[in-house]
This record gives sequence, structure tokens and C-alpha cells, in this order.
Amino acid sequence: MIIRFSRRALPAVAAAALLAACTSSGGATGAASGAPSTAATTAPSPADQATATATPTPTATPTPTVKPTGQADPALQAFYGQQLAWAACKDDPKTEKIDESAVQCATLKVPLDYADPAGDTLDVGVARLGSAKPGERTGSLLVNPGGPGGSGVGMILRGQKDYDGPLRDHYDIVGLDPRGSGLSAPVNCLDDKTRDTWVTTDDLGPEHGKALADACQAKYGKLLEHISTRDTVRDMDVLRAALGDRKLSYLGLSYGTYIGSVYAEEFPDRVGRLVLDGAVDPAKPLAENNIEQYAGFERSLRAFAAHCAKQAQCPLGKDPEKAPEKLADFLDGLKQKPLTTKDGRVLTATAAWTGVIEGLYGDESAWDALANNIGWAMVRGKGDYLLAYADSYNKRDKDGHYSVSADAYTAIYCADGATGVPTGDALQAAYAEMAAKAPLISRREPGSALFDPDCRNWPFRSAEKAHAITSKAATPIVVVGSTGDAATPYANAEKLAAQLGNAVLLTREGEGHTGYGRSECIRTAVNSFLVDGTVPAAGIRCATDAAQ
Repeated sequence: MIIRFSRRALPAVAAAALLAACTSSGGATGAASGAPSTAATTAPSPADQATATATPTPTATPTPTVKPTGQADPALQAFYGQQLAWAACKDDPKTEKIDESAVQCATLKVPLDYADPAGDTLDVGVARLGSAKPGERTGSLLVNPGGPGGSGVGMILRGQKDYDGPLRDHYDIVGLDPRGSGLSAPVNCLDDKTRDTWVTTDDLGPEHGKALADACQAKYGKLLEHISTRDTVRDMDVLRAALGDRKLSYLGLSYGTYIGSVYAEEFPDRVGRLVLDGAVDPAKPLAENNIEQYAGFERSLRAFAAHCAKQAQCPLGKDPEKAPEKLADFLDGLKQKPLTTKDGRVLTATAAWTGVIEGLYGDESAWDALANNIGWAMVRGKGDYLLAYADSYNKRDKDGHYSVSADAYTAIYCADGATGVPTGDALQAAYAEMAAKAPLISRREPGSALFDPDCRNWPFRSAEKAHAITSKAATPIVVVGSTGDAATPYANAEKLAAQLGNAVLLTREGEGHTGYGRSECIRTAVNSFLVDGTVPAAGIRCATDAAQ
């Protein structure tokens, strides 16, 4: 974004609204004891326990990588030259405090297959928040919340106030839904009741991943071949031209940093001002990436447990050395003794781990709320609030409906071909490394941790391979890393900045995923770069903002 505890902890999904928090929604603050934290909503109504229907899965065949010439390709000129028909977005009556109609929406038409521009086309959803000061407007700023599969359109619709200030003064803020998500041919393979079981089951063997792969293949077939990150990057360049921008300015979070990196590789002459916050290392195959990410969450888990042990009321006890294992033992024990919530749903070990991971996306200001909700499960036997955290992570609303981005994560990640499946001695070495670096988080289901998402049965994948991306762009790229980021560990930012070559690394000292929304120092440096082109000095290290 998961620990096959769900499906998103990878390049992860951190974002709901961008700039105010840049964290998974479990990161809200709350009381350390007493009433349940309001960060977790009341658990939805019960759902039937159903299992995914599997159909035979064909052998995955890599799709050849095409290298279109972009705007210079005569076969693509009709796409690059299109005029977007902007209109007020549809207002959602469920969001009483947000007026979506204040944002403009449009549809971008792109080739389904860039190797066959004369063939089928695809409609891609786009949203635009116009510049607050048109006289000072310098162009468009494309933003992406991560994922894979995070909705750029939703990021604009729900986060309108987040862009107030220098960014919106000088830019139209634009969000695009990547292929397979949101308004861009969304991949939605499982019905809500089936997904309720799929995301919470403690039976995480090979058939678990196969069930999703078979369901997606049965419903979407050929589309799955054409929703890779590189496809989306090519859509972004078409959008850049349709917006009238000579070069792309971009702010990408988490997995959005991978999108930005691939864009810099594919269209170096079109790179404007790119900021990549919460970096993914494109050179790491899936297994290596998962091991490092689990190591990051293990570190955050231990830091959280030690923090909890210092508080007046902590369900993990007063010994900071024993607190992490006490928590892991409780969560693992739910596999044998799950908790039934007041609405009849069940807090399984998988669901509880998912809820905890959701909380670990936040910084220290969110940890008391997490401890409170763990306490309700451990001490009072009430799993409603941890299950609500898991629902937030899995994008399940209070009515039991899942976001259409739920399957986009796996579909995009597996389409990228970054499976990195080790075998033989390499597999045993990977398991040993996982156990050494993340002994508590991975011990219950090491196979599910190593193959997350599980691309082993995925029917399609591109010819893309994990590789270092070198930027040949003239403009430097700004990479932001946070030292306590569990979802995208700080080492990734260091490696990505080094790979790109023409890049500057900004460092935030502190816990939590991504940096822009957590540090005024980072925001000032990033805004100066995006607005004025001022490249941050090398070696800048920023503190996290004090808790409100």
C-alpha cells in the first residue's frame, strides 16, 4: 500500500487527503484511556462470511515493453492534442462539509495499448482545482497520493483546503486516477461480502492469492495487461500536453514516488519540478522490498510499544523490552481466539494486525489513540475499534462498501512485473532474513509477508523489471525521506536520490509516513522549489512539527 493482513502496506497507500496529514487515517489523535478513540469509527453491520470463487488461471505471459516516442509520434498526436471538456464535478451528498462541485472534472482519452494507438481507447478520470490567483498562475501541478491505486481525483476532491497558499496561488492542482482505479476503468474483482472474508481471514495460504487472481482474470481479462505504472506514466504525459504545460510539475507521495521516477526515466526532456516524498526504491524486487518494509514496521512497532510502556495506562505493561512481544503474542493469539464485535463481525489475527499497522503509519501523536484501541481489545475483549482501524486501512466504509481502489493495488503491482519471487536456496535465505529483521511481525505468516502482494498466480505482467532509475533531466528532482517512516524506510530515499543522480535529498527527523504534511521546514523547502524553482541545499535535515 499490508501484511497480507490486507493489501497495501507496500509502496503504500498512505494518503487520504494529501497535505494536512499525509498519513493513513488511523493516525488521528485520541485519549490514552477511557472512551474509545474517535479515530476509529463504529464497526459496520455484520457481513456474511463468503469465499472467493476460483476459476483456472492461465500462465502469466510478459507483455513486450513498447517505447513510444510520446508527443513526437504521429500515431499519438490526436491524443496529445485533445481538448479537455471541464465541468463541475458531481457533488457527493455523503460529504456534508465538502462541496465537490467546486472542483472541475474531465475525461482524458488515451490508448488502451500504446503499442496499438489505433486500437481500443481508455477513459481516464481527471480533476482540477483552479489557481486561487489566476494572474500568478505558472501552470499545473499534478499530485498523486500513492497506493498503487490511490485516487488522484479523490485527493483533489477531499483535500481542497490542503492546497491553500503558495501552491494553489501559482498552480492549478490536478489529480489523475491511475489505470485500474477510481474513475479510470477501476478493477473491482470481489463483491463486498466476499472481500470481508478475504481481507480478514487467517487462512493465508497460496489459495488466498489465487482466489483474487482468478476473480480478476474472469472479470477483466485483457485490461489487466495494460494497467502498469509505465502505462499510467504515458497517460500523465498525454495529460501534461492536454493541460497546455511544456513540462510536468509533480508532487508524488509513497508509491507516487515510483510513478515520478518512471516518468523521469521515460520523458526526461519533459521533467519540470518533481518532488518525490516517501520514496520507493525502484531497484528492489518485491521480496527484498517487503523484507525492508517489514523491518521498518518492526522498528515502529517496538518504538510504539516502548512509548506505550512509559504512559500511566498501557495495556502492554511497564517493561519497554517485553511490551512489543506482549502485543505480538496477543495479536497472534486471535487466530485461535478471535473477538466478536458488537455488530457480529470478527476481529481475527489478520484484521488486528492490519489495524495496528494502520496506526503505525502515524507519528507519535497518533500512538496514544492506537494504544487505547489495543487496550479495549486486550483488556476488555472488545475488538470493534481495532477492526475499525482495519476497515480504514482496507478502505471499507461504515455501510460495508469497499473503495474501488481495493484491487488496484495488486493489479498494478503485479502488472509491473516486480514479483521478485525467490526459489530454492534464495527462498530459504529470504525467509531467514525476514525472520531476522522482522521477527515479531512476520512470524505468524512468513510466506504471506514475503509475497505481498501475491503475484505468483497473476495472469498478466509486463516485461518491467526492478532496476535503478537514472534521471537525465536537466532540472534536479527533490526526494524527501523521513527517518522513522515504516512504510517507505529512509534508506529508500537515500538510494533513490543516489540513483537519480540529478537529485537533492531532504530529510525529516521523526516517525510517520511521508514528510511534507508533518514538517513546516520540509513544506517551506518544497514550496520554494515548486513555486520559485529554488533547489534545496544538500544535507538539509528538518524536525517534525510539534504535536497540536
